[in-house]
Amino acid sequence: MLLTDSLTLAIRAITSQRLRSFLTLLGIAVGIAAVILLTSIGEGIHRYVLAEFTQFGTNVIGIHPGRTKTGGASMSGLPSSARPLSLDDAQALARLPNVVAMTPSVFGNAEVNANGRVRRVSVYGVGPGMLTVFKGKVRSGQFLPADEVGSARAQVVLGPKLKNELFGSENALGTRVRIGGLQFRVIGIMEAKGQFLGIDLDDTAFIPAARALELFNREGLNEIDIAVAEGVPAASVVAAAKEVIKARHGREDVTLISQEEMLATLGGILNVLTMAVGALGGISLLVGGVGIVTIMTIAVSERTNEIGLLVALGARRQTILGLFLGEAVALAAIGGAVGLLLGMGLAQLIGLLVPALPVHTPLSFVLLAEALAATIGLAAGVLPARSAARLDPVEALRTE
Repeated sequence: MLLTDSLTLAIRAITSQRLRSFLTLLGIAVGIAAVILLTSIGEGIHRYVLAEFTQFGTNVIGIHPGRTKTGGASMSGLPSSARPLSLDDAQALARLPNVVAMTPSVFGNAEVNANGRVRRVSVYGVGPGMLTVFKGKVRSGQFLPADEVGSARAQVVLGPKLKNELFGSENALGTRVRIGGLQFRVIGIMEAKGQFLGIDLDDTAFIPAARALELFNREGLNEIDIAVAEGVPAASVVAAAKEVIKARHGREDVTLISQEEMLATLGGILNVLTMAVGALGGISLLVGGVGIVTIMTIAVSERTNEIGLLVALGARRQTILGLFLGEAVALAAIGGAVGLLLGMGLAQLIGLLVPALPVHTPLSFVLLAEALAATIGLAAGVLPARSAARLDPVEALRTE
């Protein structure tokens, strides 16, 4: 039998029972739509979270006091015996090979008073290398200069939102602000950075790390961040940084976390999440596959006489098998195509109605979903097709 004849018979069999065929392919369509919609949401969230972290670069290594990955805090609440990170430690790490920038970090909350207004914001004590490490930009004025560790001037750079809240449209450069109990002179305004996982990065103030230690009455830094040269494995710099700290502290009492390691771990977790939500949609596909098995079994019983006639006219059993498998695959493939359009349409609609919820449908998901639909049709049609191919032609012709 020619391939064109086989296709014609398969299409005719599908269109002869329009309602039944429609309900069958609808089951596959709903399953594929569910898979596409859920995986699109999962992939969108995956990309959103990774973009949030990579906006600060992918070659950053954070050094935290203590041997835990929670900034050195003890899980039991007991004091840590770890030696505090100092500004001298930060300078030593900045001299490591392949380190292009370094910034110490001390952070806390404080009231900022200026122009007759008061606002409580996050205050970060950093170094001049902060712009390079975290890819920041100054909109006007300048960033903190490279002063000596022990003689850092009382200067501050305001986030754009904090500047607007305190000064409105007025020029803030050169004015004095009070942060906590200390006076600072405004030397710069940062470019807008937006939010990071719900934290407003624009409602902030940046002061020298040495001044922040004084402001918050701290003995040591919260962390030290270093930027590694592009193309250099972070692991080699991590090993060198451990040796520097060990030499200075007498033991390895810090935790080093590279952005590369964190993103790899986070990416793995998000991939599992995407697969999990896709598997939930796959349950609907399983139901659709059961529907195909049921419909094709009914079709075999209804067309027993037709099968006997085909065999009597010389059709081989492989041809009969191929005909019924072709019908099952065609039903699943058409249902898959409808499901793709439905799922992608719903994903785009959600993206328009809820802009905060990112959705993304990769081409690989589309191709995989359609291939999965055809595979389910093939698997679901095997038993009914084999039953049809094994029918005795004489007995089949006697069937009314």
